[in-house]
Amino acid sequence: MPLAPWRSLISRALHRNRSLVYARYLQLATVKQNGRPANRTVVFRGFWQETNKLKIITDSRSQKFTEIQEQPWGEICWYFPKTREQFRLTGEITLVNSNNNNNDLQNARHSTWQEISDNARIQFAWAHPGEKRANLEAFSPPLPDGIVPLDNFCLLLFEPVEVDHLELKGEPQNRWLYTKNELGNWETLEVNP
Repeated sequence: MPLAPWRSLISRALHRNRSLVYARYLQLATVKQNGRPANRTVVFRGFWQETNKLKIITDSRSQKFTEIQEQPWGEICWYFPKTREQFRLTGEITLVNSNNNNNDLQNARHSTWQEISDNARIQFAWAHPGEKRANLEAFSPPLPDGIVPLDNFCLLLFEPVEVDHLELKGEPQNRWLYTKNELGNWETLEVNP
């Protein structure tokens, strides 16, 4: 499957905003079990291989994991300050946890674990997220193995089906909608901002 036309635009925005460490942060919205929205900031960990799937990580003990298990759709909102661009991506999320039997996905989970920093890895050894605050010792565990991920380490693969790209510079501003059709091809439409 060829790469989507919006993928190179995100790559370009990342490159042009590379001096801003927070340009890799994006907001991921999901739906809670009670039907209410949930939104949080996550870190973009790259694209999975030569696909349009974005890599994000989470703890399988987290509320985010439970929400996605129940309802695997989400929306990303990503703003790049230097280039004044916003991308909104709607898509389906695949959870890749320690129980996933797909070898390719499990390899992606392992390689992502190996790519993250020790500071990111150690958080997966901390006390259970979302529970009553644990004592300080619960946040000083030994550093996990850098090769084999902890069981609660989970890779999220976000596969967009719609992308809304807005350039906030210019008069008028520029905006494009990218939609994946039933055949899996991407259609592009320039729209009013």
